[in-house]
Amino acid sequence: MTQVVQYSRRGAVGVILVENPPVNALSQAVRQGLLDALRQGLEDDGARALVLAGGGRTFIAGADIAEFGRPLAPPDLNDVIAAFEGAAKPVVAAIHGTALGGGLEVALGCHYRVAVAKAMVGLPEVKLGILPGAGGTQRLPRLVGAHVALTMITSGEFVPAPKAHELGILDAIVEGDPVDGAVRFAEALDLAGPYPRVRDRAERIAADRGSAVFDEKRRALEKTARGLFAPQRCVDAVQAAAELPFEEGLKRERELFGQCMAHPQSAALIHVFFAERAIGKIPDVPADTPARPVATAAVLGAGTMGGGIAMNFANAGIPVTLLETSQEALDRGLATIARNYAGTVAKGRLTQAEMDRRLSLITPTLDMAALAGADMVVEAVFEDMAVKQDVFRRLDTVAKPGAVLATNTSTLDIDAIAAVTSRPADVIGMHFFSPANVMKLLEVVRGSATARDVIATAMQTGRKIGKVSVLVGNCDGFVGNRMLMPYSRQAELLVEEGAWPEQVDKALQDWGMAMGPFAMGDLAGVDVTWRIRQRRLAEGKAAGSPLTDRLYLMDRYGQKTGAGWFRYEAGSRTPLPDDVVKRMIENHRETHQIQPRAISDEEIVKRMIYALVNEGAKALEEGMALRASDIDVIYLYGYGFPAWRGGPMHYADSVGLPTVLADIRDFQQRFGGDWTPAPLLERLAAEGSSFAAHDRRR
Repeated sequence: MTQVVQYSRRGAVGVILVENPPVNALSQAVRQGLLDALRQGLEDDGARALVLAGGGRTFIAGADIAEFGRPLAPPDLNDVIAAFEGAAKPVVAAIHGTALGGGLEVALGCHYRVAVAKAMVGLPEVKLGILPGAGGTQRLPRLVGAHVALTMITSGEFVPAPKAHELGILDAIVEGDPVDGAVRFAEALDLAGPYPRVRDRAERIAADRGSAVFDEKRRALEKTARGLFAPQRCVDAVQAAAELPFEEGLKRERELFGQCMAHPQSAALIHVFFAERAIGKIPDVPADTPARPVATAAVLGAGTMGGGIAMNFANAGIPVTLLETSQEALDRGLATIARNYAGTVAKGRLTQAEMDRRLSLITPTLDMAALAGADMVVEAVFEDMAVKQDVFRRLDTVAKPGAVLATNTSTLDIDAIAAVTSRPADVIGMHFFSPANVMKLLEVVRGSATARDVIATAMQTGRKIGKVSVLVGNCDGFVGNRMLMPYSRQAELLVEEGAWPEQVDKALQDWGMAMGPFAMGDLAGVDVTWRIRQRRLAEGKAAGSPLTDRLYLMDRYGQKTGAGWFRYEAGSRTPLPDDVVKRMIENHRETHQIQPRAISDEEIVKRMIYALVNEGAKALEEGMALRASDIDVIYLYGYGFPAWRGGPMHYADSVGLPTVLADIRDFQQRFGGDWTPAPLLERLAAEGSSFAAHDRRR
C-alpha cells in the first residue's frame, strides 16, 4: 500500500485515510492506494464497516492537476469507484472541506455519505471544458433528479453540505470530527446488507425519462453558456442517465468526455486554470515576502471608480475612509454606494444587515488629514497628471510612514507620480476596472522604485478584496489598456473604411467577446477616451480616430449621457444604432475622400484580435508582462475575452503563430505601419514555437 493512503481501525470500523496534501488530489498513487486500502479493509476480519476520509484540510478536491493533458496511468478512477461500490462491507464517505469532481464521484461510489456542515460538494469539470468522467453524470441524477443534476453539472457551482443533505446527496450531517462522526454512523448501520448503491436508485431519474427538462436546459444554455461546447454535452450525458441502463450510460458519458477533451475549448480552459495560478509567481518577489499590514484603507475620490474601490474594502471587512473635495460630491458618491448595495439586497444576494454593516465601514470626509492613519491609500481622482501629482504631494505630507500610496491611473506614468513624493518606494499602481465593485481584474503596476514588500502588499490586498491581481510594468496603458489602443484603433479604421459600429460589435460578440468595442467605449465614457487621445496627441503618439473628437464635441459621452457611438433609452443599457452617428461617419468619409467598401466579419475579427496579439507580444518582450499567460488573464477578467478561447495569446498559439504572422504581414502590406510585426512574434513563428513555450523558458 502506498503511503498517500493509509488504513487503520477504530473498534469494528476500518478507516481508509487519504493523505496527499494539500488537497488529496486523485493522483495515480492515490488511486492505487485506495484500491490497496480497500482490499486491506475487506480482508480485515475485525472491520465490519469501512470509512473513507481525507486527511488535512479536505476530503478529495478532485483530479491531480499535474496529470492534466497526459494519458492517465492505471488504475482508472472508474475502476476504483466500482470497487468501492461493489465492496462486501458497507463504506461510508466522511466529507469535510470539499468533495469536488472526482472526489464527489468517489463519494457517490460509497454506500453512504456524511459530512460536516461547513463542507461543500460539486462537479466543477465544466469550468475546464469537460464533464464528469467517472460516473458523476450517471450517479448524481439518480439521487437528485435531472433538474438539480443539470443545474449542478452545467454550472459547476459548489453546494453547501446542508443543502446537499436536503437534496439527498448526503445521508447525514455530523458534528465535530468527520471521521468520528462517520464511525458513529457506520456503527449504527444494519450490517446485514445488501448495501445501497447509487447506481441502483433509478426511481428519480426514471421519472425524468421523456421529460422536457433536457430541451429546456439546452435552450437556457444557448443564452447563459453562449458558444460553450461542454455544457451541452453535460445535458447529453445526464439524458443518457435517464434513457439508458447504467453501464450503457457510463459508456455514453465516456464518449462525451472524450469529445470534450478533444475540443479546443478544453485546452483553452485548462490553460486558463494554470494561468490563474501562475500570476502570483513573481521572480524577485517570492511568495514568502513579508507584506505590510493593511487593517485600514482610504480612497481619494468618491466618483464611480472611487466609490467602487471603497466598496471593495468594505466588502472585505476593511474600514475605509472616503475623501472628496465637496459635500455635494461626497453625498452623491455615498448615495451611489448605497444604491449599489440596495440593488444587491433586492436581488437576494446580500442581507439588509450585511449592507448596513458594510456601509458602517465607510467613513466619509472632506479633510485629507483624516487619511493619516490609513495603511493603504488609493487615489482615484481625475485622469490628469498634474491633478494626480498635486494629490500625491499632499498625501506625502499626510500619510503615515510605511503607508502604501496607490494610484488608480489607467494610463499615466507611475514613476512621474512617485517622483513628487519623498517616498517613491511606497508608491504603486493599483489599476481597478470599471465598475470597480464588480470587475475582478486588478493590474498592480510596479514603478522603478517600488519596494518589493509594497508589491507583495498590493498583490495580497488585491486577493483579499476579491480581485484577480496581475503584476505589470510601467508603460503607457500598462498591459491591458496599452493593447486596447491598437484594438480600438482597428475598430475605428474599420468604420472609416466601410463597416458600421453595430456590425463591428456584433462580429466580435458573435466570436465570443462579452461586448463589442463601441459599446465598451460608451460604457467607459467617450469623454475618457477623448482625454486620453488628447494627451497622446500632445505627446506625439498614435491616438485613434478623429471620430472620437466629433462625438465629444456633440456631448455624446456614452451611457452617462444616453448617447455615444450608440443611443440609449432611459433606464436601458442596450446600445441602439443611431442615424446621427451614421451621418457623422458618412460625412467623415466624404471629407477624407474614403470610398466605403464591404467588410466581412472575418476581417473584422482578425484585424482586431491580431492587433491585441501583436501589441501583447511587444509588451511581453519589453517585460511589461511577466508571462503571455498573464496577458491572457488580464483580458479574460478585465476586457470580456471569452475564457473558452483562452485569452489572446493562447488563441494565437491555437491558430498557429506562423498563420497569425502571415495575416499580420498581409495587413501591413495593405494598411501600413500600424501592423509592424512584433519582433518576438516573428522570432517565435520562425522557430515554430509558441507563447506557451516562451513562458516555459522564462
